[in-house]
Amino acid sequence: MLNNVRQIGCERWIESVVIVLMAVGTVFVYSAGATVTGGYDLSRFYDSTVLKQLVFFPLAVAVMYLTSLVPYQWFRLDQGRSLRSLTPYLLIISYALLVAVMFWGVERNQSKRWLDIAPGPAYVSFQPSELAKWAMIIFLAAYMYRFSDSVNRFWSCFLPAVAAIGLAVGLIIIEDFGTAAFIAAMAIVLLWLGGAVWWHFLTPMPLAVPLFGLAILTSQTRINRITSFMDPETIPYQARQSLIAIGTGGLWGKGLGRGVLKYGHLPEDTTDFIFAIIAEEMGFAASVVVILLFVLFAFWGLTAAMRCQDRFGRMLAAGIVIAVVFQAAVNIGVVTVVLPTKGIPLPFISAGGTSMLLTSAAVGILLNIARQEERPVYLCEGKR
Repeated sequence: MLNNVRQIGCERWIESVVIVLMAVGTVFVYSAGATVTGGYDLSRFYDSTVLKQLVFFPLAVAVMYLTSLVPYQWFRLDQGRSLRSLTPYLLIISYALLVAVMFWGVERNQSKRWLDIAPGPAYVSFQPSELAKWAMIIFLAAYMYRFSDSVNRFWSCFLPAVAAIGLAVGLIIIEDFGTAAFIAAMAIVLLWLGGAVWWHFLTPMPLAVPLFGLAILTSQTRINRITSFMDPETIPYQARQSLIAIGTGGLWGKGLGRGVLKYGHLPEDTTDFIFAIIAEEMGFAASVVVILLFVLFAFWGLTAAMRCQDRFGRMLAAGIVIAVVFQAAVNIGVVTVVLPTKGIPLPFISAGGTSMLLTSAAVGILLNIARQEERPVYLCEGKR
């Protein structure tokens, strides 16, 4: 039996886990959203959360399959052939969309993060910061591969990478603090995996710390979230309702579709707090299963990364896996009030077309890497 498991390979395991997570998300978005969605009006496609999820689930699977057919080497920055790589163009498009959202973005929930796209009677929204997040991960993997021989050089290697990341973070942080902080954290991880010297990370701090501090102090909402997190007596309404949902779910839950917090008592129940709905309706047992699915994704994803013969492939695969798992950990931490409240969706499960499609595309790249000829290596091979 063990031999049969090994013969399946990382690719099939990753693919299966992701599809199961998407299916779980579709079921619980339907459970949380069907009770409050007043019919399905195609002219208000944006407002029909359940309908969107039913459409985006198969679409995300298709996107994952199609991107898995694209050789990951197309994103690699080879010396003298950088313009043949897709990475520079992906980076430019991301920057352009981040600038566009500053001028033509649509404000929702007191944040201007979306661009509306109108293909006829229905319209959908696109969140450029989600594209920028994955573009930065691909760029850093390609960049650290391209300059692997000079990774210890501050001026010629480390500083340009920090400047590219800093530009994206600076454009995002005003309206989306969570995604900006996420990109900054992922940049630190990938630069370290790429072999950057530890003291190099100290040099951007005099600029980065005031920037993030200013972003917090200029937003009363962010200040309130931090102060309430520090004082349990003033826990925010959303976080309190989340804990009630988790607590009342018990071990086995109230039953699928029988939760009560979704009836207007838990804001963002189909998106950022979908994990609380899972805990309420299917209990602690189902919550553990969801967490174990992400653990399996991490295991097989990192296994694929370590078996890849190409250093760029290892870096890119590790970046994709760490980003998905880290985002899941942050979301669950917010829902369980281990972390301050912040709008970070649960990958593959939360409602949201932009996040699901782009994350599926990233996993498609991971699947392409997993198909490569395998041999055991260290993830940080070549790290100085």
